[in-house]
Amino acid sequence: MKNLRLFIQLVILALLLSPVLALGQARLQVIHNSADAVASVVDVWLNDQLLLDDFAFRTASPFIDAPAGVDFDVVIQPANSTDTTNALARFTYNLTDGETYILVANGIVVPTGYNPATPFNIYVTAAGREAANMPENSDVLVFHGSTDAPTVDIVETGVGAGLLVDNLSYSEFAGYLELPTADYVLAVQDETGSVTVASYDAPLSTLGLQGAAMTIVASGFLDPSANNNGPAFGLFVALPSGGELVELPVHTPQARLQVIHNSADAAASVVDVWLNDQLLLDDFAFRTASPFIDAPAGVDFDVVIQPANSTDTTNALARFTYNLTDGGKYILVANGIVSSSGYSPSQAFDIYVFDQAREEASQSTNTDVLVFHGSTDAPVVDVIEVLAGAGTIVDNLGYGEFAGYLELPTANYQLNITDETGSTVVATFNAPLADLGLQGQALTLVASGFLDPAANSNGPEFGLFAVLPSGGDFVTLGNTTNVATNRLDITNLMTYPNPSNGSTHLTFSIQQASELKISVHSMNGQVVYQENTGVIPAGTHQQLLPLNQLPSGLYLVNLVAGNTNQTTKLQVIK
Repeated sequence: MKNLRLFIQLVILALLLSPVLALGQARLQVIHNSADAVASVVDVWLNDQLLLDDFAFRTASPFIDAPAGVDFDVVIQPANSTDTTNALARFTYNLTDGETYILVANGIVVPTGYNPATPFNIYVTAAGREAANMPENSDVLVFHGSTDAPTVDIVETGVGAGLLVDNLSYSEFAGYLELPTADYVLAVQDETGSVTVASYDAPLSTLGLQGAAMTIVASGFLDPSANNNGPAFGLFVALPSGGELVELPVHTPQARLQVIHNSADAAASVVDVWLNDQLLLDDFAFRTASPFIDAPAGVDFDVVIQPANSTDTTNALARFTYNLTDGGKYILVANGIVSSSGYSPSQAFDIYVFDQAREEASQSTNTDVLVFHGSTDAPVVDVIEVLAGAGTIVDNLGYGEFAGYLELPTANYQLNITDETGSTVVATFNAPLADLGLQGQALTLVASGFLDPAANSNGPEFGLFAVLPSGGDFVTLGNTTNVATNRLDITNLMTYPNPSNGSTHLTFSIQQASELKISVHSMNGQVVYQENTGVIPAGTHQQLLPLNQLPSGLYLVNLVAGNTNQTTKLQVIK
């Protein structure tokens, strides 16, 4: 455009000096969206003054002042015009003083070769905006300007905003959408909502459009071959400052996923992971994880497990086919036994998928914890928190299962892994979420290795590990029970009478002199009784628990001695 801004300023100055303007002023923006090749570059005249010289398809003027309260003509002429005679198109307007307008030039000038040949027109909406109503938003006006596109819906699929525009037909404006400034995905669907014409990224946040107002126009042809091979369909943004329209990129369906290697089989200690025929993870070691990565969505793809140093995916150790949801987040845990012998039980190798993964906590003050049972020889377990009083946080988790996210205040915890009755502690682990600086993070807690390595090719011992979204080596949680050596400082733990009407006796044996810590917890984790005994000698002991004040219910009695933390259940009936 030839010195467009200077020329507009001169035109505005001339209009301001005109007595006509004593009647008032309006504001307007002109958007050129006519995809007819004859109108690819035009001149726009305001009465007999050249307003926009060499005004190109898919460009917009800035907002400018225009006369209000009086008739005036907007005339469209071919480029390099010298006057308004024999106009391509002429439109007369009378604007309201103080109003703001958006004018979209659209349609077909010369009908030959276009189907449908919708006539050229200028479509006008009042109540235009030059800025968002609220500074934290982006206000979006939508205009349907594609002559061969059907009536459409616009559905947001990226952040889950859903239906934004319903049944918008050619030449119609949808009123302003006042959207929190974010990055969106816009699916253009037919009016039934069953067919997606195309999807586009609308990165309002990335483009820095907080506080801005804009117009999104559907532009071009769905079928260029039936329309003189004209420009293809797309969504374009006109900003209040004018200039070339900003093209929204076609959205490529993607999901996010993290792969966790938790197969304790020696034959799978280091593997290659392929995505279709591309090597995704080279020399991927046991008890490591990938970071979250992008993966194709909406199409079938293969995850292939091969031995280390593989060169292709033939004769794969394992192959799994997935079709992920666009925008979904997934955690994939490779687990189980590859070898045909040497492991008991021999849980078959598989990839276990969780389809509601998180890369950060839902609240900045929490740590969100997803628990996965990946120990092939461990029983169905409960997880009981005994330090902060959170109580039973995971109930009856079997091998290969995920427990949904626990949204925990970031603190230091102690976790008893018990059998499903809650009476036998398999192991106890420290989970120092606060000390590890995990506030605001999401992580996966993985039970890994073997309770009985001797029956499993002397494989890695049982442990509890944290997997961070950034991937890398598992974070070891401290094992306070010394499971590896099967050392038990407490044996024969029981309560009697059980059920009890109040006071009960706790009996147990300890292998060496120890200081005892006794606590009783309600099933919601509240500590209702606690006692430290001081050091007592090795041997069998009986301890009275004065619990007459407790109401009827089920309780957990926890005993700590040396390196062992044991829990048993007590039922109170009154």
